[in-house]
Amino acid sequence: MKKFLVAILLFSAQFTHAQTIQSILNSLGKNKNNNTNNTNNGDIVQGLKEALRVGADSTTKRLSKVDGFFGDNFIKILMPPEALKAEKTLRSFGFGKTVDKAVLSMNRAAEDATKYVGQILWNAIKSMSITDALGILRGGDFAATDYLRRSTTQQLTTAFRPIIERSLQNVNATRYWSDVFSTYNKFSRTQVNTDLPAYVTDKALYGLFYHIGLQEQQIRKNPAARVTDILKKVFGS
Repeated sequence: MKKFLVAILLFSAQFTHAQTIQSILNSLGKNKNNNTNNTNNGDIVQGLKEALRVGADSTTKRLSKVDGFFGDNFIKILMPPEALKAEKTLRSFGFGKTVDKAVLSMNRAAEDATKYVGQILWNAIKSMSITDALGILRGGDFAATDYLRRSTTQQLTTAFRPIIERSLQNVNATRYWSDVFSTYNKFSRTQVNTDLPAYVTDKALYGLFYHIGLQEQQIRKNPAARVTDILKKVFGS
């Protein structure tokens, strides 16, 4: 009798364990036999790639427009912390317009450079693995954006800096920056020597990923933001 009860308990435990595993597989869309949820690993990868593609495309188009950075208070590039004292001093001496031109030109450079980052982002998106995708699916609201940031920041920084430097020259930022600090250095014993291209590159990348993250959050939470069938399938299941 005792052996019979033990056998029943073992069978019950195994059955419950099997049910738990199956429910997990179903929640990840791996149960291909379930007609109500055909989301498999390939769909998950495709859906997350599509989410990042939509987010990256939307963001780069938005930020590369005039005032994409300058008109956005969340990512507008202002004077670096090292230069705040210089900015205050220059404004007090009546050089506010020169400072304003320097700030505007930094943002124009970021807007100009953002036009050229699409291929780097897309290469990282295309290389996403199933393991990456499942980790992203289980992650938080910004898991896909964090993956893209980890995968591309070094490459983007290397590629972005010469573009930023060229953009800074195209919009006369280098000249304005030189005007600002050559003027400031006349009034101060402490000379300002900030690496302008590095600073603008860092801020431009921050703004880029900030908005990609917002796009991802919209796709995860707002059905109206799922503009393709695969997004609806993966994020709606």
